[in-house]
Amino acid sequence: MRKRLLLGDDHSLMLDGLSRLLSTEFDVVGTATTGRELIAEADRLQPDVVVLDIGMPEMNGIEAARRLAKTHPGMRLIFVTQQLDPAYVHAAFATGARAYVAKQSAAKELMEAIRMALADRYYVSPLVGGEAGEIARAEPRRNPAELFQTKLTPRQREVLQLVAEGKSTKEISTCLNISIKTVEFHRSSLMDELGLRTIAELTRYAIAQGIVNQ
Repeated sequence: MRKRLLLGDDHSLMLDGLSRLLSTEFDVVGTATTGRELIAEADRLQPDVVVLDIGMPEMNGIEAARRLAKTHPGMRLIFVTQQLDPAYVHAAFATGARAYVAKQSAAKELMEAIRMALADRYYVSPLVGGEAGEIARAEPRRNPAELFQTKLTPRQREVLQLVAEGKSTKEISTCLNISIKTVEFHRSSLMDELGLRTIAELTRYAIAQGIVNQ
């Protein structure tokens, strides 16, 4: 049987291109344009492989992958992204991902990356750098991006992303189904944790860490 794939990217042209590329060998059973939608579709469709970007609205790919790894440990997670800094590679593999492919070379590399992931092997795009194999297998080093992954709570990470996307306190409250006071509490905690003082600084931090796109 052909393996079933779910694709996550906030650009429809990218989704269309990946679907055409991958459907020659796999069954593309669904697509999603936000991290929250990706998780919902993974729950509904139960794919063998999830191919996702890092920069997605509402919930970024790193956070979505972490949650999928906990709830669906058998799913293979493969990142296809423009982010080539090793810090993001470490963060991606810390979630349990099996492959990390540069968008610039996805047409040439993605098929092989999926095959390797299904065979319980790792793949990192050569564009990441000469330490690709070591990065894939090594324990993540301490780095600025790791603060976002480990020091902040899941709820703080959700609030941080939505704040950086320009959502109002009321919109965040509705999106996360929490009270306005709770949103304000988490936002204040974020600023304390990160040593930041303004919403603009929070937004710049989120952009610098690749949590949201600029």
